[in-house]
Amino acid sequence: MKSQSRYADRPLKGRVSFSRAAAQTLTMARRSLLKVRRTPEHFSDVTFQPILFTLMFTYIFGGAIAGNVQDYLPIIVPGILIQTLVGAAVASGVQLRDDMDKGVFDRFKAMPIARIAPLAGILLADTVRYAIAAVVTFSAGYLIGYRPEGGLAGVALATVFAVCCAWAVSWIFAFLGVIARDAASVQGISMVVLFPLMFVSNAFVPVETMPDWLQWFAEINPVSHMIAAVREMANQGTMGADFTVSLLGAAAIVAILAPITVRVYMRRA
Repeated sequence: MKSQSRYADRPLKGRVSFSRAAAQTLTMARRSLLKVRRTPEHFSDVTFQPILFTLMFTYIFGGAIAGNVQDYLPIIVPGILIQTLVGAAVASGVQLRDDMDKGVFDRFKAMPIARIAPLAGILLADTVRYAIAAVVTFSAGYLIGYRPEGGLAGVALATVFAVCCAWAVSWIFAFLGVIARDAASVQGISMVVLFPLMFVSNAFVPVETMPDWLQWFAEINPVSHMIAAVREMANQGTMGADFTVSLLGAAAIVAILAPITVRVYMRRA
């Protein structure tokens, strides 16, 4: 009874410290990784897909666009990498919506943990998927002749950069996940948004070959900036304006959408 009264006199804290929030996020990330380990087919979009797309686009369009396969690889491999990672980020929103529909987050909402931990934990765990996709994409390119002049250091830096940008983009689809009615809606809306962003970019063809009325969009397309930054790091070992613009955009996405997503999640979960 004495111990109960002692704890009863303590005021309840309205906020969780940063260190505890970080620890709780890591715990939620571990939960997500354990869940995926039991269903390894969830890795198919970051293992088989980049291999298939790299081979298909390289051998179908390489000769027509670059004249030969070897000259096309420095163009297409970074493009496939960003395409794969942004596409994989959609799965974060779909899985989040599916878990909310199943009531998994009802318990999390009632627990004395940081509000952002369940969401950030899922998205943090997905960075493992993004890293796998990056390794698979660069490995597939290397096996068919891709030799990035930036060396291993340039490829490693490009991988870290791409994973960070994909994690930031995943907050967009997490927001869609908490406001959509079901997982299928998240998938449908995401595809409508992604298709013009991916194909009206510098991922597969030089922007100069597009009509004038498409070039302006491709040049301001954030996907084009991410791909250009990866190409500079992997192919030249340098970082330019596209690197800075992409990181600033990623930071803005997280700063704006993370708190909004958490607020909407607490209302709807």
